[in-house]
Amino acid sequence: MKEQEKKRGVIFYITRFDPEVDDGPHVEQYTVKVVNGMTVLDGLHQIKHEQDATLAWRFSCRMGVCGSCAMLINGKPMLSCNTQILDVSDTALTLAPLPNFEVIRDLVPDLNPLFERHVAVQPYIQRDDKEEMDTPTGQCFQSPHELETFLQFTYCIKCGCCMAACPTMATDPGYLGPVALAQAYRYNTDTRDGGFENRKKVVASAHGTFSCHYAGECSSVCPKGVDPARAIQLMKKELVLDYLKLKKKQKPRRIVAPYTGERKPPIEFPPFTVEQK
Repeated sequence: MKEQEKKRGVIFYITRFDPEVDDGPHVEQYTVKVVNGMTVLDGLHQIKHEQDATLAWRFSCRMGVCGSCAMLINGKPMLSCNTQILDVSDTALTLAPLPNFEVIRDLVPDLNPLFERHVAVQPYIQRDDKEEMDTPTGQCFQSPHELETFLQFTYCIKCGCCMAACPTMATDPGYLGPVALAQAYRYNTDTRDGGFENRKKVVASAHGTFSCHYAGECSSVCPKGVDPARAIQLMKKELVLDYLKLKKKQKPRRIVAPYTGERKPPIEFPPFTVEQK
């Protein structure tokens, strides 16, 4: 009985759209029995199991790692798996698919444009020593300070929240977007990489870095604290210095051969035994 008293009814206003049936999006209403600690994703599962089995959304890890359950929650792009209902509202929620993407069905956006832009900036280590890359003989040393210069930007989970919040994405369909641009900067800053010239052809294009007017919404909604707006501004600086021929050309950190000297034998410990009483 006490457990029942803790439950409260929260109305979910969910944007629905099935391209095979509907002429356009429409909103449907559901009442969810909510308890403390219940997430938006939990609420969607309750609706699907108890009220409407046709409701569609995307999810996977349920712990804020995969990024697949991002959606518009009360007007803000968020992850439904780590957003508690009562932290947002104790009366009503509005759920819609991420804007700036085509809708596959209901709350499922088509994220293919995000991944295509990400691939376009060549988000991987590039070096001239192809033979070493194919058959490595050692590793690249990197100091903790060098790692810190780009570590923050490695936390991107490709959820699409930043692109959904970006006003430039809303007005320029060809814009690369904060995901791709932040990752381009991440690799350009990596001391092991030498691909700046290759990526420059993409990020300095008409729909690249300089299309960003620094609204900062991408950083404000990022669930992992990546701060893509900062990465884009720093890359603008690098591109300007390169244009003025003031940028120091980064040579990829050389390969450090593995240690081949004499190693001390491992310490031998006596076998573990349990005394019998």
